Amino acid sequence: MMHPMDEKTLIHQISGLVDEEHKLRTQLQAGKITEQEEHDRLRGIEEQLDQLWDLLRRRRAAKLQGVSPDEVEAHSVDEVEHYLQ
Repeated sequence: MMHPMDEKTLIHQISGLVDEEHKLRTQLQAGKITEQEEHDRLRGIEEQLDQLWDLLRRRRAAKLQGVSPDEVEAHSVDEVEHYLQ
């Protein structure tokens, strides 16, 4: 089971992934990685970001409903991607 993450940790992780996205784009422009490498790695990052944003939104919704946000579990990437389409 994944350890419940507080909001601060979630936002920190999201921020780190966004930084990683920027680094990949810079590396691509500098010719350090191929478009395929950038694409493959960006896809993984975007999936993680979707999952983290989803968890953050659902934790905030739980808090508004008076439920402990720590009871909210992360959805799998498949679940998140499925309803984002």
